[in-house]
Amino acid sequence: MAQQKILVIDDSRVIRMRVKEMLPPGKFEVLEAANGLEGLDLIRQTKPNWILLDFLLPKMSGWEVYQEVQKHPQLRFLPLVLMSGRKEEVTEKLPEPFKHFAFVNKPFDKKQLFSALKEAMQKAEEYRREGGTEVVSDSGGASAAEIDALKQKVAKMEAEINGLKKQLAQLVGFIKQKLK
Repeated sequence: MAQQKILVIDDSRVIRMRVKEMLPPGKFEVLEAANGLEGLDLIRQTKPNWILLDFLLPKMSGWEVYQEVQKHPQLRFLPLVLMSGRKEEVTEKLPEPFKHFAFVNKPFDKKQLFSALKEAMQKAEEYRREGGTEVVSDSGGASAAEIDALKQKVAKMEAEINGLKKQLAQLVGFIKQKLK
């Protein structure tokens, strides 16, 4: 039986097969998922030693899978390698440097894969030592202070909009009165 489980979540069968071929036989059990929902279910069921996660997936994106994993204390320390052929799409959601996971550009070779797996393991261990209290939200990496500042701006804008609505209602009333 294989010692280490690696879950490869990618809608490309070719990528899943290539990863399997790159790993030494007998040392790894490779689990496969073709979409984000299936992958998240397998993460919860099997608790793999590593996760290779495509960023663009059907049914549930890699970003959404990552967010769900980060919400669960038992799962957030799993070494994770995010894969994408378009790094700019990843950095739109998660600014660099990537703190809790490794990143590998597709297509990748065996050396790049092993380097990413090693980096993911190191980052997961650092995260565990830090206490792993940071939970990823839909904010795309914004800090609590930035979120509070944005909430204050929204509240101010809502107050201004309400004032403008009041003025508009008064103006409409005035125009109706003049038209009579």
